[in-house]
Amino acid sequence: MGQLTHANALNRLDRLPIGRFHKVTLVAVSFAYFFEFADINTFATTAPKLIRLWGVTIDQIAYVTSLSFVGMFLGSVVAGAMADRWGRKRTLMLTTVWFGAFSFASVFSWDIVSLGVLRVLTSAGLAAMTVVAVIYVNEMYPAAVRGKFQAYAIVIGICGTPATNLIASAVVPLSDWSWRLVYLWGSLGILLVFFTKRLKESPRWYESRGEHGKADEVLREIEASVAAEKGPLPEPAPPVEETPSTRTPVRLLLQKKYLLPTLLLTVLWVTQTVGFFGYSSWAPTLLAKEGFSVEKSVFYVALTTVGAPLGSYLASLVTDRFERKWSLAVFGTVIALCGLLYGLTFNPVLIIVFGFLVNMFERGYTALAYAYSPELFDTRARSLGTGVSYGLGRLSNAAGPLIVAALYQSNGYRSVFFFIAGTWLVGAIVLAVFGPRTRRARVRGPLGGETAGRDGAVTSGRLPAR
Repeated sequence: MGQLTHANALNRLDRLPIGRFHKVTLVAVSFAYFFEFADINTFATTAPKLIRLWGVTIDQIAYVTSLSFVGMFLGSVVAGAMADRWGRKRTLMLTTVWFGAFSFASVFSWDIVSLGVLRVLTSAGLAAMTVVAVIYVNEMYPAAVRGKFQAYAIVIGICGTPATNLIASAVVPLSDWSWRLVYLWGSLGILLVFFTKRLKESPRWYESRGEHGKADEVLREIEASVAAEKGPLPEPAPPVEETPSTRTPVRLLLQKKYLLPTLLLTVLWVTQTVGFFGYSSWAPTLLAKEGFSVEKSVFYVALTTVGAPLGSYLASLVTDRFERKWSLAVFGTVIALCGLLYGLTFNPVLIIVFGFLVNMFERGYTALAYAYSPELFDTRARSLGTGVSYGLGRLSNAAGPLIVAALYQSNGYRSVFFFIAGTWLVGAIVLAVFGPRTRRARVRGPLGGETAGRDGAVTSGRLPAR
């Protein structure tokens, strides 16, 4: 066979019915998400114990949490470059092994400094894995169900959060060393390596590099698997000529077509990061400081996180039916209201109820944002744009914990939740006013060639009209 001039990856993937291949990919990505969500809250659940055991101060907790978000920023940006250079699948594996290894090393930390360094390194891997997983799902699933499967992965993955909190509530009080088991639990994401042979490299990535022969080879394997299960496949739409790109400089995001989505998504991820982690990272510690026992504070927060999988499932129901920007704006407003009410009560039942609602809608918001973010870029800028905007969001929370600590110490418990509610509201307003619509748009190929929309309409590589 001669050298292919076009593999037509986008249209060939889009016309596939959902088969075993898609389900195995979903299980693998969900597994990675599960331990990302499991690991991301390990420090928050052990911090109240370390206050008593090591004499850790609120300021020290703030510094460790802040530096962890610097690690997330670095991991996000590096992951985008790695995914462009080495591929989506390989980078997904490498970043998951990275965070699992450093979480395991945290088991053996001996003071707050050593634990802090290891948490920064773990956090870099967590954010890097997330960026790559978002891109991978975006490029491997048909456009009509892409948002739904992104949400399904979060539905399964988010169960890692209540799992960690419930495990922590059970093991942390047992002894002076048992808190270490929480970090051992978080390290199990490294077992993703067992999925290595079951996952395929993104044909969209091969195609973006001009490696049409490799893209065609992977596509044939996927198509053969789906056809054996589902029967003959329909013919794909004709390909669109695209210019390959093997290098994506950061300055590309300064071009007009990429600058607006980068700025918009930076606001989205800044407000989501500060708003969510301001709540989840501090809730156990602040409740303990307000007079609840360590055991009760961790247990209450564990109960609230049970709402997280329901929120992701809710997102799966709305993500492909409504404009994602409007769903995000509505979810953000509800989170602001419930988060504020959470901070205004000390009734255990209401703490659990409002905390449950915050977790439910926040994780629905996150699932929607994971689907929305890569849709604003074509293949050439998708990895870099998603990684940079997500990374800047994480970097912003280097200041978030310091602001929370300062607000708590100067103005009290409730001021923290006014700040968090305001953050969510700002994000909702910006999305409502400036967010592009993507429901009729399909992810564009490299350099924004025209492609058929999900409903058959043709859409250009420009941002969808509002």
